[in-house]
Amino acid sequence: MLLRRPLSRESGQVSVSLVAVVPALILAALAAIQFALAGHAAVSAAGAARAGARASYTGEPVRDAARAALPESLRDGLDVRRHDDGIEVEVEAARALPFLPAIGVSASAHLAPEGGVPDG
Repeated sequence: MLLRRPLSRESGQVSVSLVAVVPALILAALAAIQFALAGHAAVSAAGAARAGARASYTGEPVRDAARAALPESLRDGLDVRRHDDGIEVEVEAARALPFLPAIGVSASAHLAPEGGVPDG
């Protein structure tokens, strides 16, 4: 003899909740990955700016030094600018998905003698 349980009104509730929550979790994970990629680009840009400032101080090519300090994945979008107060490096952060907008990240650095900038 087969016993059947009566169907409750909540029998499909778990499936509906799962369908509603999974896309939100995926979106949150992609946002976290994108923020991590932007953070990596910011740290890398800061290192490249410091390398560019050292090169500027020693008279070496600034762009080459900044480019060499970056990981290969960030070298394509490199933009190096000299200012009176130092070197600014801007890179484009990698994208978690190709259709996401590009995030530009910049950092600047200044290198001077220990006693300050000489009067010239």
